[in-house]
Amino acid sequence: MTVTSAQTGTVSTPLRASGGWRDWRSWPDNVAALWRRSLRFRIVLVTLGLTAIAVLIACVLMALFIQNDLFVTRRDQALSDARRATTAAQQTLDTANIESGDTAQLQSLMTSVRNILIQQSSTDMISASRIDRTAPQAPQDFTVGGFDESLVSEGMSDAVRKNAAPQWWQSVALPADGGGTMPGIVVGQQLLVPEVGAYELYFAYDLGSADQTLGFVQGVLWVVGVALILIIGGIAWFVLRSVTTPIGEAADTSARLAAGELTVRLPVHGEDELATLGRSFNAMADSIESQIKELADLSLVQQRFVSDVSHELRTPLTTIRLAADMINDQREEFDPATARAAELLNAQVQRFETLLTDLLEISRYDAGSVQLELEATSLAHLAEDVIASMHQLAEQHGTDVRLVAPGGYSPVDMDPRRVRRIVRNLLGNAIEHGEGRPIVVTVDSNQQAIALGVRDFGMGMRPEEVEHVFDRFWRADPSRTRTIGGTGLGLSIALGDARLHGGELAVWSELGRGSNFVLTLPRTPAPLSGTSPIRLEPVDEVPEEFGRTEPIDLPTVPAPAPSGADAGEQASGRVGPTAARGGAS
Repeated sequence: MTVTSAQTGTVSTPLRASGGWRDWRSWPDNVAALWRRSLRFRIVLVTLGLTAIAVLIACVLMALFIQNDLFVTRRDQALSDARRATTAAQQTLDTANIESGDTAQLQSLMTSVRNILIQQSSTDMISASRIDRTAPQAPQDFTVGGFDESLVSEGMSDAVRKNAAPQWWQSVALPADGGGTMPGIVVGQQLLVPEVGAYELYFAYDLGSADQTLGFVQGVLWVVGVALILIIGGIAWFVLRSVTTPIGEAADTSARLAAGELTVRLPVHGEDELATLGRSFNAMADSIESQIKELADLSLVQQRFVSDVSHELRTPLTTIRLAADMINDQREEFDPATARAAELLNAQVQRFETLLTDLLEISRYDAGSVQLELEATSLAHLAEDVIASMHQLAEQHGTDVRLVAPGGYSPVDMDPRRVRRIVRNLLGNAIEHGEGRPIVVTVDSNQQAIALGVRDFGMGMRPEEVEHVFDRFWRADPSRTRTIGGTGLGLSIALGDARLHGGELAVWSELGRGSNFVLTLPRTPAPLSGTSPIRLEPVDEVPEEFGRTEPIDLPTVPAPAPSGADAGEQASGRVGPTAARGGAS
C-alpha cells in the first residue's frame, strides 16, 4: 500500500473498477474467403475494427478519467470530513479545564470527544489510541463502529506518530457484508489530549457508493460503445451497398463480356458518377462489339480468301508441276545452265506445293473444320518410323539421332497422320538447327499421358525468341537460310495438331544449350491432367542416354510413291514437312 500526505497532494493507489470486457467478437468460419471475395465485407470489417479500436481507447480513457475524478473527489471529502471532526474535538480538548491528576475528569472529557467525533464525521468507524503508553492517568483507547486496527499499516502508523501537523491517508479494502471486501480509505492524524499527550486518531470511510457509481458509468460507456460500433457498421454496410452493388454488376457484366456475350450491358440509373461509369462502360462495350464483329468478318473474309486462292491455285500448280517434272526428267539433254534452271524450277514448284498444302491446313484450323481420324497407334513405333524415314537427311547434316523409349509402346487412340507430321516437324527442326550435334528422341508414358521429346544441342534461343516459336512465318534468325525447305508454318500446324488431340506442345531453349520440344498427348479423350512423363527442362548438360543406347542401324528405306506434300519433298531428298526454329521452316 502507498501512504501519501494530504498536504503534499501525492495520489495513492487509485480505486479499481470491478467491470469486465464484453466478448462481442464472433467471426464466421468463412471469414478468409469473404475477405478475398467481398469488397463490401472487407471495408465493413476494417471500418468496424478501426471504430472498435477508437471506441475502446475513448471508453478506457473516459473510464480512467471518471474513476480518478470519483476517487479524488471522495478522498477530498473524507479528508475534509476528518479534518472538521478532528478540529472540533481538538477545540473541546483545548478549552477544557482539567485538574491535574483527575482521572475521572479526563475520562469524561475523552467520552465527550468521542461523541463529538461521531457527530461531526460522516463515518461511524473511528479509532483513537495513545502514542505514549507510559503516560500516567491517560484515558483508555476507544474504537467506534467495529474499526479494525489491522487496516492501519505500520508505515501509516509511524507517519502519524512522527508528524503532528499533516493528515495521512491510505487506500484499504474494508470488510463488507457477506464476507467480501469493498474499497475504502483510512485518514489518520494526531489528537492532543491535555495532561496526557498525543493520540493516534483514524477515520475509515466506505467508498462502495463511488465504486457502484463507477461500475454504472463504465457499463454505460461499454453499452454505448458497442451500440456505436453496431450503428457505424450498419451505416457503413448500407452506404457501401449503394456503391458496391453497381460495382458488382459491372464486374459480372465485364466477366460475361469477356466470356463472349457481346450484347450484355450495364443498367444505368441517375446522373451520378456511377451512372457516368455505366454509360462509359456501355459505350466501350458497343465499341468492342462492333470492332470484334468487324474483325470477325475480316477474318472470315481472309480465311475464305486463303482457302479459295489455295483451291484455285491447285489446278494450275498441278499443270506446272507436271511440266516441271517433264523438263526436270530431260535436264541431262540440256546445257549445264538450262539443266540447273530445270532443277531450281522443280525444287521451287515442290516448295510452292508444300506451302499451298500448309496454307490449306491452316485455313481448315481457322475455319474450325478439322477432324481427327483416330486409330490405336504406338507412339514409340511411330517415332521409330519417322527416324527411319529421316535417316538420310540426318546423315547429310552429320547428325546422330538416338531413340530412348522406356515407355510409349502401348497403343493409344490418335490420328497417326497428324502425330507423324508433328514428329517430322520437330525432328527436321532439330536436324537443321542442331549444328551437327547428337539429337535425342525420348518416348515415355504414365497412367494419364504419353509424351515424345526431341532434344538437340544446337545454338538454342533466347527467352524472347521462345515466346514466338509457334508463331506463323516467324524465324529466330531471319538471316539464316533454310537448308531443308519448309514453309514457316510447320510448328504452328504442329501446335494445332497437338491441341486438336487435347494435348500440348511445349518448348524449352537456352543459348548454348540447345532446345527441347515435348509433345504430350492424353491416353483418354478427357482433358490432359497432371505432369508430362518427360521433363521439359533437361537436367544434365550431356545426355546420359548416349552411354546406354546405340545408334539405330537402319537399311536403306525405299521411297514410297510420291503423293501430295510428301511427294515433292521425297523427290528432292527430304522426308516429310520439316520446320525451322519457331515454325519458320
